[in-house]
Amino acid sequence: MNDLSQTRLWLMRIAFLMLTLAILFFHLLPLETTPRSWAGPDFLLCFALAWSMRRPEYVPAPALAVAFLVADLLLQRPPGLWALLALIGCENFKSRGRSLRDANFAAEWITAGILIIGITLGYRIILALVLIDLPSLTLSLSELTLTVLFYPVVVSITHFVFGVQKAAPGDLDALGQRL
Repeated sequence: MNDLSQTRLWLMRIAFLMLTLAILFFHLLPLETTPRSWAGPDFLLCFALAWSMRRPEYVPAPALAVAFLVADLLLQRPPGLWALLALIGCENFKSRGRSLRDANFAAEWITAGILIIGITLGYRIILALVLIDLPSLTLSLSELTLTVLFYPVVVSITHFVFGVQKAAPGDLDALGQRL
């Protein structure tokens, strides 16, 4: 399928929203009845960062905001806080996409790790400032560590399963503009 088509653009946007719903579905499945002492990675944030880096036109800001806000509501987090911080992180990653496009994967992974750390740290600081009960530090650190460690896995799934690849210099988006 041609990367320039409007059909592919909208199919990929719908695919991202379906991926969001699938992640949330599996996150909400009651597989364990006892609380764990660790938290799994935030796959939604990983996929959003990976797609933002590779093809920013597939994940526009309103789609990201809706995806993260739905996640906040379903996961019973303070509505909008994680969504705002994640949206800021993804938009920051989009703005760095052109400079990271020519860099190796290690630079992208380090940048994504810094953004994930910043989002998590900002979330905890804001929750502490407004006197909301914080999740335990162990849970936050395990989620943070696993999210950063699973980023390369998510990038490979993004690349090989969904076909979302980095734009090469001179590529055009669906509207015919240079990326």
